[in-house]
Amino acid sequence: MFISALELFKVGIGPSSSHTMGPMVAANAFLQLAKQYLESHPTSQPMNIQCTLKGSLSATGKGHATDQAVALGLHGYAPQDVAKHDLSSLVKGVWQHTNVAISEKNTALFCAADDIIFDQGKPLPEHPNGLIFALLDEQNHVLVTETYFSIGGGFINTIGDINSLVAPLKMHEDKGVPYAFDSAQTMMDMADDCSLSIAQMKLANEVTSTDKSTLFQGLDDIWSAMKKCIELGLQAEGILPGGLNVQRRANKLHQQLKSGPENADTNDWLCAYAMAVNEENAAGHMVVTAPTNGAAGVIPAVLYYFITHENGSIEQVRDFLLTASAVGGIIKHNSSISGAEVGCQGEVGSAAAMAAAGLCAVRGGTPQQVEHAAEMALEHHLGMTCDPVGGLVQVPCIERNGFGAIKAYTATSLAMRDDGQHFMSLDNCIAAMKQTGEEMSVKFKETSLGGLAVTITEC
Repeated sequence: MFISALELFKVGIGPSSSHTMGPMVAANAFLQLAKQYLESHPTSQPMNIQCTLKGSLSATGKGHATDQAVALGLHGYAPQDVAKHDLSSLVKGVWQHTNVAISEKNTALFCAADDIIFDQGKPLPEHPNGLIFALLDEQNHVLVTETYFSIGGGFINTIGDINSLVAPLKMHEDKGVPYAFDSAQTMMDMADDCSLSIAQMKLANEVTSTDKSTLFQGLDDIWSAMKKCIELGLQAEGILPGGLNVQRRANKLHQQLKSGPENADTNDWLCAYAMAVNEENAAGHMVVTAPTNGAAGVIPAVLYYFITHENGSIEQVRDFLLTASAVGGIIKHNSSISGAEVGCQGEVGSAAAMAAAGLCAVRGGTPQQVEHAAEMALEHHLGMTCDPVGGLVQVPCIERNGFGAIKAYTATSLAMRDDGQHFMSLDNCIAAMKQTGEEMSVKFKETSLGGLAVTITEC
């Protein structure tokens, strides 16, 4: 099993990797599919594109800007592209268009307000985040169609390949990878056998498909984007979009901490950094999937704290991200990071485990201590539901990232005081998360049909 750190960490936009970035990627993919179809089946007749959102995408798609993402994707935009632009202006522009350009020769009618359908019926059986695209002729006959599933972290699968997966995403083949660990136990055994750190093994795996300088530049770019997101979030003020009238708080908190650092503790700083990221995410601005947008603040907050308060180096940043991605890959392989599949335990819980692993590694922890830190961070998120109020990634998501960062930091501190021997393994904890997610009611898996989402009292 192998997934690159540069695939796990991706620059994109808020508010959701599964409900915003994934649908944008899927829409762009369908645009290419339609182009290929028309190259072999040329026609001059009028055509129309429709997109039907299913399951969680239908239930919370308005709050997660899924319709906006689909419209942008069908107009050729990708998440990494729109992160560099004023999103509101881009959306306003594409929303007014009545057609999309499939190729130089062909256009299709497409009105986002009419042709994106929020289907409130049963979700597709394969996955709760389904999108059905169709290119129709003048008589509404289907010319080409494809069903995509947004499986978390900005990854997508088609209906043709999702049933063949043994995990919630496609993995690269292990051929040529020197340390092909698919579990935490295998990872630790390999580290013992070769006397390498987790980061060193992950690096050796990465350079089988890219050169070291490209990898390091990619990791440095990821860190730069994380850092920029925190710093922009710490400067921003005002009300977040969406109608809940949630006030940004990271700026005020950060100002208080800077004016009275003698009264600030680690928890305060971690919350300021994490909330800054997730306020940027809620605003639809640039974030890094880490491993998702809903949990985008945990890893940057812990890493930023280590760099700014503990004088970390760029080499340690790379080791942190490599170690975190190794643990994240194991979680994705054996369970899920999708809130629509397993609840928020799969988002903030996974992010906390990854952050704890990374922090423990750069503080000199052994592979056994790294595994222990990741296990504790994940264990104490088990059972956490995904019940966003109003379908927006704001309440409880913003604060929850702060608490996730605190748990990651605490787990590292505890693990560093032990020798790595402990009762519950990370592999067992991941298995428990998967089972808990499978048995969790759909009401608590990013549908806003239960929990906090329905107990909010309107004043």
